[in-house]
Amino acid sequence: LADETGPDGLTLAALAARLGVQVPSLYKHVAGLDDVRRGVALAGLRDLAAAMDPARDLQAMCAAYRAFALAHPGRYAGTLRAVPADDPEAVAAATTLLAIVDRVLAERGLTGDAAVDGARLLRATLHGFVALEAAGGFGMPRDLEASFDRAVDALDAGLRAMAADGPLTER
Repeated sequence: LADETGPDGLTLAALAARLGVQVPSLYKHVAGLDDVRRGVALAGLRDLAAAMDPARDLQAMCAAYRAFALAHPGRYAGTLRAVPADDPEAVAAATTLLAIVDRVLAERGLTGDAAVDGARLLRATLHGFVALEAAGGFGMPRDLEASFDRAVDALDAGLRAMAADGPLTER
């Protein structure tokens, strides 16, 4: 339902209708809409990790991220918020996902704070591309796959440059 309607369309009324029950019946299984959205976010984190885990290089990992985000927009949207530190299940799911990203970043020499910077760059770049693509924001007559490949190549070069520059000094 979240993938079909997006995060704004995920309501208790819509969920109850999908399941063929009345809204009060849902409260036997969930604490409310926030609990449902938490479940969608957990599923998104786990499913995105499962999609990205087989990737053994940056290009494949980025392609898996993009494919997941486009195929599962509701679950993907659930992955965008910071994970609450007081939710061990969410922390575990996010940690699994981050370990996959860290593996690829470490291959480029990025560890520690540099890996955090690299992960943020990676996430921002991929999310921006996916969000624009999903919204139909790429109207120019250039092959989208070629543009994505070039974006990932530029991202790779940027990550490698970050590693080559070494640690940043305080500004």
